[in-house]
Amino acid sequence: MKKIIWGLFLMGIIVIPESAKCQQRNSGSKISNSDVIWDTPSENSLGSMPAGNGDIAINFWIEKNGDAIFYLAKTDAWSENARLLKLGKIRLSLSPNPFKEGVPFLQQLVLKDGVIYIEAGDKGDKVSIKVWVDANNPVVEIDVNSESSLSARATIEPWRTQRRKLVNPTELHSAYGLHGNGAPDVFVEPDTILSGYENKVVWAHRNKSSIWQDNLKLQGLGQYTIQNLDPLLHRTFGAVLESKELIKIKPTTLSTDKKVKSFSLSVIAHTSQTNTLNDWAVQLKAVSNYIFKKSRTKRFKRHLVWWQSFWDRSYINISTKNDNEKEEIYNINRGYALQRYILACSGRGNSPIKFNGSLFTVDTKHLKGEFEGFDADYRRWGGPYWWQNTRLPYWAMLESGDFEMMKPLFKMYQDALPIRKFATETYYNHQGAFFPETMYFWGTYVDGNYGRNRDGLPLGMTENKYVRHYWQSGLEISLMMLDYYAFTKDPIFLKETLLPIVSEIINFYDQHWDRDEFGKIRFDPAMALETYSIAVNPLPEIVGINKVCTELLKISDVEINKALKEQWARLKNEIPEVPMREVDGVKMLAPAQSYSGKQNSENPELYAIFPYRAYGVGKPDLEIALESFKNRAYKQTGGWQQNAIKAAYLGLTNEAARLTTSNFNTSNDAYRFPAMWGPNYDWTPDQDHGAVAMIALQRMLLQYDDEEIHLFPAWPKDWDVEFKLFTPEKGIVTCKVENGIITLLEHSPKKSKLKVDISEKFKM
Repeated sequence: MKKIIWGLFLMGIIVIPESAKCQQRNSGSKISNSDVIWDTPSENSLGSMPAGNGDIAINFWIEKNGDAIFYLAKTDAWSENARLLKLGKIRLSLSPNPFKEGVPFLQQLVLKDGVIYIEAGDKGDKVSIKVWVDANNPVVEIDVNSESSLSARATIEPWRTQRRKLVNPTELHSAYGLHGNGAPDVFVEPDTILSGYENKVVWAHRNKSSIWQDNLKLQGLGQYTIQNLDPLLHRTFGAVLESKELIKIKPTTLSTDKKVKSFSLSVIAHTSQTNTLNDWAVQLKAVSNYIFKKSRTKRFKRHLVWWQSFWDRSYINISTKNDNEKEEIYNINRGYALQRYILACSGRGNSPIKFNGSLFTVDTKHLKGEFEGFDADYRRWGGPYWWQNTRLPYWAMLESGDFEMMKPLFKMYQDALPIRKFATETYYNHQGAFFPETMYFWGTYVDGNYGRNRDGLPLGMTENKYVRHYWQSGLEISLMMLDYYAFTKDPIFLKETLLPIVSEIINFYDQHWDRDEFGKIRFDPAMALETYSIAVNPLPEIVGINKVCTELLKISDVEINKALKEQWARLKNEIPEVPMREVDGVKMLAPAQSYSGKQNSENPELYAIFPYRAYGVGKPDLEIALESFKNRAYKQTGGWQQNAIKAAYLGLTNEAARLTTSNFNTSNDAYRFPAMWGPNYDWTPDQDHGAVAMIALQRMLLQYDDEEIHLFPAWPKDWDVEFKLFTPEKGIVTCKVENGIITLLEHSPKKSKLKVDISEKFKM
């Protein structure tokens, strides 16, 4: 049983009431305070509001001309060039116009329901619209009710209507990887509008070509293509637009044939790889029939249950009596809730969350400056996954208990394991698996990073020096999987996912480098993240291997064979000492034993704090970590910068609060929705920016590691809070602080085993 350690920041007391569970039951209801409410229509897509069910998502907005518009996206809509495309754009036009200037208007994102509600018009002419993306089915639903009769027209507005070459260098960046000398031309291929469907508009994008085979051949992995399926070729994604009350008047349009007072519109999305386009359409029809066999009313009730369960699962609600802080605290509460909402809208699909815009990119027609004029498929850094960026939303999901949303990330690495083992053997003639920092979802480097000009480069060595020996992702996802298992105790995950992947990653680190005269691994050649391209014995590898092997050795002997445990124990003894340096006689962590070639703005030495938790509150040598943080080279926040998280892990209350507040109080003025962070280093909405702040806020309240749980290790004394967060061993902590009194409402599995250790000194 883990011991709870309280960081005492209050001259208060701890209360454990008998009626704890009754007191905490409705604490999640405060989510309504973070609803987004607008009292005017939007000007364009920059004023869109996001919604989604984890796999399909929309950007929805109302325009003054009487139109309701949304972009439709799906997690697995990968084009022939491995760009994640939108499925389409749908416009619903109402007449007479209920949104004209001067009439009452309300648009509200009701978070607890996962629904966008719109109400407009004067008494007698009032129109209400309910927009929901079914939490349990791949369908967008729009329900319209009007006090007076109106006409409606629903139209798809495709922009991929003909083959188009990407020539603008900035726009070409959205096909990142297909660049550089010798790169082929990149084309946008047209969508297809299918005919022969009565009162239904059906359209699709079908990949008639693919970059996959050439990508593997370039990297010396052509043999792998012989017996493995191309994941892009013939991938088909699209949707059907239908309504019982509207009829088809054009290939792209449904319309009422007479005025009505109510109607519903449904858009069902589908992706699959099929032999023919017709095969895909048959599948889509089957999906549609399956959905509509269910009662719409019952589907909506189940949708509400999913979202209400989501919000009740975990929450953080902060308050303060300091008037000067109330606006900032409101923005923190709202930012945390909206970022978690966006993750829920995009985190349960067939591909992991894209850090650079997720499913919520929009066109940039009205975005002034360098990025003006691109369609909604545009995103900086394109379709590949960078581990440095991809990981951050997922670290936020452990303490919030959103475990199901972590599965797509683990599945991507599981699916890529065979090609990574093949690449390791091909390049280095030994066993194991390494994962590139930048990779397509099937597990290879992007062409531009691997390099087309191979002069002087051995097989497997990248032309791009930023990622040449940057294989840290394997260790960190190993720890993330181990934490996931510690939280969930899922035996199937352990056997089928964690052990197969992590064992091969450890094999790689065991076999890839020679030992020195003392029997220690000498990591050379190596690099310290992207920051130092030349490094010997980089700290992230050393602390990473130690942490991963330590956690592996905790797994029951029943689950692990003896040889593996012996390997992990041996490897722990064969890693070098954690590299240190001195500045003005003060000892602190170093990025590596030796390092040069600075090329990016990260602090590799602070990986000892996060993600690997070798130093921090309650751990030895805290002063070394504090000095390292104080003397770090890069102190900014925003985007993927993680200083807020590290401050929280070190118990630096003021710094953690300042940086977290800064992130959650930062907005993009060009966009109307308050969680459209960025673009920062990447694209809007920047999922790293919001996720870093989420993680930091959680770790200010609760930290887990080894056999201890630290509560309030970096929490401001004038912030009241109630929260419900998850811990390892299927644990849940529900707690409340008000007016200096700490109330432990629940600690499971068994509260009777709770041990409380209160420190005597509070450190700001």
